[in-house]
Amino acid sequence: MAAPAQGQEGVQLNSLTPQQLKMLHNQLSEEVEVLSMSMQTLKTTQQRYLESKESLSELKEDNVGKDMLVPLNSSVYVPGQLADASTVVVDIGAGYYVEKSVKEAQEFFKRKMDFLKQQMEKVQPNIQSKFQTKQIVAQLLQNKMMAQANQTAPQKA
Repeated sequence: MAAPAQGQEGVQLNSLTPQQLKMLHNQLSEEVEVLSMSMQTLKTTQQRYLESKESLSELKEDNVGKDMLVPLNSSVYVPGQLADASTVVVDIGAGYYVEKSVKEAQEFFKRKMDFLKQQMEKVQPNIQSKFQTKQIVAQLLQNKMMAQANQTAPQKA
């Protein structure tokens, strides 16, 4: 197990009661679940940026004036025409949109994907560490429960 960070005191797992181990196990399970959901959200967001970046390659001068479907949201599209293939409107978050050149938009999406990759690289070791600790706690809890059952079970002659 990793050494505790400076300012934190480690707890000897062997000194915990089965009830305390069960509570710790439940807490670790919740933390692993929350971190896993965060990781999934990061992956989904990264995939959306990738799709947006790839869709920029469809913007060609040949397509100016052609009919197309314009997304209003993830499920509603309206008919429209491509007026300009050199600029796009990019959702930069918090309900703000900015007009950018195609190259600027590609760079924006790349920066966002790189940032998300860095965040995933930070979250993944935490998930693994919590999961390993949870497994250790589960094994220790099982051992203590078996020892307790053996002590309370009537001895056979």
